[in-house]
Amino acid sequence: MIKVENVHYVYPNGFEALRGVSLEIDKGEFVTIMGENGAGKTTLVKLFNGLLKPSKGIVMVDGIRTFDVSVATLARKVGFVFQNPDHQLFCETVEEEVAFALRNMGFKKDIIEKRVKWALNLLDIAKYKGASPFTLSGGERKRVALASVLAFDPDYLILDEPTIGQDYSQKERLRHLVLQLNKQGKTVIIVTHDVEFVAECKPRIILMSKGKIVAQGPAKEVLPKADLLSQASLIMPQITQLFQMISDLGLPSNVLDEYEAWEALKGLRGMRLA
Repeated sequence: MIKVENVHYVYPNGFEALRGVSLEIDKGEFVTIMGENGAGKTTLVKLFNGLLKPSKGIVMVDGIRTFDVSVATLARKVGFVFQNPDHQLFCETVEEEVAFALRNMGFKKDIIEKRVKWALNLLDIAKYKGASPFTLSGGERKRVALASVLAFDPDYLILDEPTIGQDYSQKERLRHLVLQLNKQGKTVIIVTHDVEFVAECKPRIILMSKGKIVAQGPAKEVLPKADLLSQASLIMPQITQLFQMISDLGLPSNVLDEYEAWEALKGLRGMRLA
């Protein structure tokens, strides 16, 4: 698991980004970290793979203190896809980019070729394999960055604002992908403002504000509560707002997506026919 104990983090300019954060993320969990800009979300997840070291407190990954090992060592366990893909892309072609970490980690040539082909097809970017990543759109570059991380199969996958720049079909593809990976046992941690995307994924939610965790719990318990969301400067999903407005008709007030909405409406129709 990932364990964080009373962690503080202060940037060189004196800004205290984290103030006494404690949490545990079990292996195989799907967790979303949400909050306003500057809440400390990205700072927190950068502690998980050693990109940052805590100013105070302890961060442990599978029982190993991040202070005691290098970023390269942690990178084999914790894959990180940055919000801005340009921060991790530097190879001349998409294919080379996806293969880079595998080569660095000493994988054999046949395994590299197999994993690269799998990742390119999974993210629907095989047609760009000979192109420079920097000729692609922002959304496509995000998928290249994700493919480069998925290719080496880390135990923990961290995605920072993965839906930015993605159209609806790509968001749906991403949703199915992360749910599939999580079902296969991979720990998935997403940092996002996208409440609609989170509502359809239904992970455990951690809400942050001003460097602290202000609330956490299952999506079905957190997203329908305006008072909790307001602490992190978020609003509830639109479909949840609608069902709360018409809950006096006998409909549930914690509906999070269209599938739940359809089942609720079918149930209401059955009650009226009876």
